[in-house]
Amino acid sequence: MYKSVVKPLLFKLDAERAHHFVFDNLKRAARLPGTGALLRGLYNYQHPGLAREVFGLKFPNPVGLAAGFDKNAVLTDELATLGFGFVEIGTVTPRPQPGNPTPRLFRLPQDAALINRMGFNNDGAAAVAARLARRQNRQLIIGGNIGKNKDTPNERAADDYVAAFEALAEVVDYFVVNVSSPNTPGLRELQDKKPLINLLQQVQAVNLARPTPRPLLLKIAPDLTDAQLDDILEIARETQLSGLVATNTTISRAGLSTPTPTVAGYGAGGLSGRPLRARATEVIAYLHQKSQGGLPIIGAGGIHSAQDALEKLAAGAALVQLYTGFIYEGPGLVKRINQALV
Repeated sequence: MYKSVVKPLLFKLDAERAHHFVFDNLKRAARLPGTGALLRGLYNYQHPGLAREVFGLKFPNPVGLAAGFDKNAVLTDELATLGFGFVEIGTVTPRPQPGNPTPRLFRLPQDAALINRMGFNNDGAAAVAARLARRQNRQLIIGGNIGKNKDTPNERAADDYVAAFEALAEVVDYFVVNVSSPNTPGLRELQDKKPLINLLQQVQAVNLARPTPRPLLLKIAPDLTDAQLDDILEIARETQLSGLVATNTTISRAGLSTPTPTVAGYGAGGLSGRPLRARATEVIAYLHQKSQGGLPIIGAGGIHSAQDALEKLAAGAALVQLYTGFIYEGPGLVKRINQALV
């Protein structure tokens, strides 16, 4: 039904408008008696063989929703009914910000891809934390993806990450430091070795001082060279990271079927979806082999089928995340992946 009825209707709307339309209507539907049970019956697939323990957390299944879909933790209770083993909210910044001017989200149907330059639009860490504190489903594992405000200079970036961490520490189960989005000017400069070590050390100092530290992960770009990936592994060891998320969106436009003038017309932004599949898997495999399996990896990028998810797991991912594939394939994709795993 999703691919034959719902998706064609949604794809007639502007991409960001369709996103809000889905949010509003899923929220309304969830208020109707019996809707939650119906969605769980349709999309949940439970089996003891799906359970995973990764960085000290027990996941009911390894299929999660990536950051960027529910930036403000508005829909976590509703998303829990769709079969996800975990949901990552954000990217959340200390202060609210509107993000980049619209339009800023574009579909490439010929490539089953998206281009976005959202720019960390979010309600701010305090509002998101208050919302998470009120959620009803306490079993769903929640990750907190954190970033810096656009107007914060890079030399003070660590202050923003620490502030976001402290605001969310009581309401999320793990954290992801996002320095790999291409949509905040200068942000990817923080992936360089020296500033990244400094940033992670400051966040980790606050984290490790807590009675119960949270797993701290780093989300990396697919555009890094092997030498840069080697640096990431060294940084992960030095700063005691719990894992990595591989990968974020790419700035590459290579190999697309969408006409070049159309793509150029959309302008800057991160590309996600099927074109990212192979590169994301390469990065996962490289990191897994170089770390000898010692650093858990959440695999993301181009997962549009059960086979795509199995590929990521075979390459060394401990968990996987959906975003663009969820938009193109619908919520049934979560169930199909879990069934294939069993």
